[in-house]
Amino acid sequence: MVKDELYNDLQLSILDFVHVHPGSNPIQSLKNSTETVQLADRLGYKRYWFTEHHNTPSQISTSPDLLSLHAASHTKNIRVGSGGIMLPNHSPLKVAENFTLLEALYPGRVDLGIGRASGTDGLTALALQRSQESINANDFPEQLNQLLSFFSRNFPAHHPFKKIVVPGNESIVPDIYMLGSSQGGVQFAIDKGLGFVFAAHLAPRLAIPMLSFYRENFKPSIYMNEPKSMLAIGVITAETEEEANYLAGPVELMWARMATGSRDFSFPTTEEASKYVYTPQEKEARQYNKDRFVIGSAANVAEKLKRMANQALVDEIMIADFYPDQASRLKGYQLLAEEFNLSSK
Repeated sequence: MVKDELYNDLQLSILDFVHVHPGSNPIQSLKNSTETVQLADRLGYKRYWFTEHHNTPSQISTSPDLLSLHAASHTKNIRVGSGGIMLPNHSPLKVAENFTLLEALYPGRVDLGIGRASGTDGLTALALQRSQESINANDFPEQLNQLLSFFSRNFPAHHPFKKIVVPGNESIVPDIYMLGSSQGGVQFAIDKGLGFVFAAHLAPRLAIPMLSFYRENFKPSIYMNEPKSMLAIGVITAETEEEANYLAGPVELMWARMATGSRDFSFPTTEEASKYVYTPQEKEARQYNKDRFVIGSAANVAEKLKRMANQALVDEIMIADFYPDQASRLKGYQLLAEEFNLSSK
C-alpha cells in the first residue's frame, strides 16, 4: 500500500454496541441489530462485531459470543465476532470452548477480538470476576497465553492444563485479533502474531502511529502468517452534510458530557441535541472530540475513510455504530455500501 494515494479497495465492517435509544427498549434494540446485520450481509460488509459492556442500561451488548451466534444464524456470508471479549472478565478455557463451537458451527466466519479492560466500572468488574484478588492480579499476559494454548493445544508438557481437552482440534480456530486504544494492545498483537484493531473513536491521535507500528513489526505465527489490521472509528453519513451533522448531534453531545465528568452514557434525542446549549467546557470537549468521528455525505465520508486507511496502512475500516435511530442507521449503511460498491468486492 502506497501512502498518499486513495485506497480504492477498502473493506467496511460494523461494530455494534446494541444501543437502547430513547423511547426504545432492549427487545427492540436486539431486533434492530438483527435487521442491521442482515442488511450488512446483503450489502457486502466484511464483518459484524459486538462489543462487551456491563452495567450500562443504554447498551445491551453484554455477551458478544451469544450475539455472534444469533447474528451468524440469521445471515449467510458476513463474518461475525467480538469487539471484543474483555478477557479479564472470563475464563480463558470458557472463551476457547465458546469460540471453538462458534467456528465449528460457522466455519470461516468467526472472529475473536480480545480486549484487556473489564469494559465496566469497578463494582461490576468485582461482580463479574468474583474476587478483589482477581481484579488486582493484572494477569492478562498469562490469560492470553492460556487462551492461545487452549486453541493450539500446545501447553508445555509440565503445565497443569496440558490434560484439558477443548472440543474439536487445532484447525477449528477463529481469526484472533487484539484490540487497542493505547500502546499496550499492539505489542501483544505483534508478539503473538495476531490481528490488530485500533479504536480510533477512543484515541484518535494514536491510531495511525500504532497501526503503522503494528504493520512494521508484525511477527508471523500459527494464527496469522501476515499482518491484518483494522481502524475502528465512529461514522455517520446521510444524503447531505447538513443531515449528517444533525444525526451526529446526539453522539457529539453524549461524548462531550462524558468528557466533562458525566457517567450518563445514554443517547440524547436528535431534537434534544439540536436545541442543547453547551457549557464552555462542553464546547471545548466537543471540539476536541471531532477526530473521534467521520461525519458527512457518503462521498465525503468515503474520501476521508480512504485517506485514513492509507495513512494507517489498513485495508479495512470498522464503523463504530453511533447512529441515533434505526432508520438513519440503515440508510447510512446503504449509502456507504453504494459509495464503496461493496457488493462487487
